Amino acid sequence: MAKKAVETPPEPDVFAGGKGRATPSRRDREAANRRPIVVADRKQARKVSRSREAEVRERARIGMANGEERYLPARDKGPQRKFARDFVDSQWTVGEFLIPVFVLFFVATLVVPQATWLFFPLYGYLAITIVDGLIRAAMIRRRLAQRLGDRSKVERGLNLYVVMRASQFRNLRVPKPQVRRGTRIE
Repeated sequence: MAKKAVETPPEPDVFAGGKGRATPSRRDREAANRRPIVVADRKQARKVSRSREAEVRERARIGMANGEERYLPARDKGPQRKFARDFVDSQWTVGEFLIPVFVLFFVATLVVPQATWLFFPLYGYLAITIVDGLIRAAMIRRRLAQRLGDRSKVERGLNLYVVMRASQFRNLRVPKPQVRRGTRIE
């Protein structure tokens, strides 16, 4: 008959009572937590506060310009918006020249005030800009639908986002373009 191994019971953990210091009295804790409502040097406190807030704002501005997701406003967040931005920024758009055309129109109406016919080319250019932006938006929506596998998964509001981005000067776009012109966006 085999002998059974004798099991030794586990030793209880040795626990030294207490936490090694006396419990502070309530009066001492309240005194330690007490801070003045108004600091002694309010001017200095205001300076420190403003400089801290300015640093936070500057970091957020730089982060937003660079396209860091956590600093972007809600209208620019998400992978679909990033794809749309990159797609628009990788090409020349008709809308980039919208502001210079408006300036030329303004100067022309100052030079020849009776030239009401100048409105027709201006409105024509504006219409071409909008159509160009909508064509780009349709291309982006189609590519996103292929990527996601379903057209219903494409975000709403993408058309207006693309048209607005395509009708801005490239160097005034926020967030700044992250791709160079001519880059192939897949």
